[in-house]
Amino acid sequence: MPGRTWVIAPDGESLRRRWQKLVNAPNDQKEILFHPHMNGTQLGYRHSRRVVSTGLPGYEPRPISAADERGPCVQPIRYGFRSFDRQWIIPDNRLINRPNPTLWESFSERQVYLTALARTSPSAGPAVTFTALIPDLDHYKGRGGRAFPLWRNRGSSVPNVPEKLLLYLNQKYQRSVTAEDVFAYIAAVAAHPAFTTRFQADLVQPGLRIPLTAHRKAFAEAAELGRAVIWLHTFGERFTDSAKGRPAGPPRLPRAQAPRIPADGAISQDPAEMPDTIEYDATKRRLLVGRGYVDNVDPRVWEYEVSGKKVLRQWFSYRKANRERPIIGTRRTPSPLGDIQPDHWLAEYTTELINVLHVLGRLIDLEPLQAELLERICSCPTISIDELNAAGALDKPAGVPRRRRGTDSSDQMDLLE
Repeated sequence: MPGRTWVIAPDGESLRRRWQKLVNAPNDQKEILFHPHMNGTQLGYRHSRRVVSTGLPGYEPRPISAADERGPCVQPIRYGFRSFDRQWIIPDNRLINRPNPTLWESFSERQVYLTALARTSPSAGPAVTFTALIPDLDHYKGRGGRAFPLWRNRGSSVPNVPEKLLLYLNQKYQRSVTAEDVFAYIAAVAAHPAFTTRFQADLVQPGLRIPLTAHRKAFAEAAELGRAVIWLHTFGERFTDSAKGRPAGPPRLPRAQAPRIPADGAISQDPAEMPDTIEYDATKRRLLVGRGYVDNVDPRVWEYEVSGKKVLRQWFSYRKANRERPIIGTRRTPSPLGDIQPDHWLAEYTTELINVLHVLGRLIDLEPLQAELLERICSCPTISIDELNAAGALDKPAGVPRRRRGTDSSDQMDLLE
């Protein structure tokens, strides 16, 4: 829970510039720029003069207040800001209001985070999404989110799935079942629109219930398909396997389906032509970005949504010329530091836009397979909640307390009927 928007940006250089403006500001302006939360008329927990002796796990400590700093900022890192929107954050314990220790301590090159809604239910699109990056609390769609890490430790040796559940599934399917298999199974079953549509009536009560097949072959098929889904959601950074068409690196559509920018469609890097609109021309299958454009974009990619949030529109809204957002209710005016942003369209924006188009296009290609598999799973015997409880398969390990709703941003997964 960053608590202040200026510590996040679509590019790392803007964060460095914001930091420099903060440290170079007159003393009487630093608190305004820092943007602390308030307890009535008193400064909240994080403010510019607070000294934090420890750094975030894996990142350097700065045992000096932000107000007294004179050096460069802690090196920005990639951040899972929203579903399919990878941004940057300053990993500084002084700047982030509530950095969840579980998420930061367990981050590694093998970690995967599943994100979903907690207080409400998905309305359309995938019911869950995944990221390989430290996720924002509201990564899923921007409000009411929760994050579930695959691993409970940085060494990726302690799975965040009940041990007794894995043992039960090993016996049930007469095969080895890993935490990765369970995560991938959930991805295959729930990370597509057919799941959200099929269970819309059941989703009136928040909380996802995952149908768990009783058939060994169906589980294995779902686990393999789900690996492809997670590989795509993480932009080719997790669950890689070149032999199975999942090489490391940004996924790509087949040549005939690939989006392309012709010479006269290049998105200008001239400040005077900084794009402020994104539209779609269905007759030409063309994505219009300011005066530039991308051809061969499937209309379903343009319409792709995560519970009411159109991915491309939301992604662009953080990179366009005018990034002001309406102040809703009593929400505070953000820090002036957030106004520091590029004055032109960056080449890295174009690169990432193409990456997003490829990922969404390939996910759409998988949706019919996921829908058909879900139908088969639901039409055949599934494992009941009574069976799982009788086997103690959902028992929490010792030392992992049940959370109080709304108090934390990560939890152990409960796999329910």
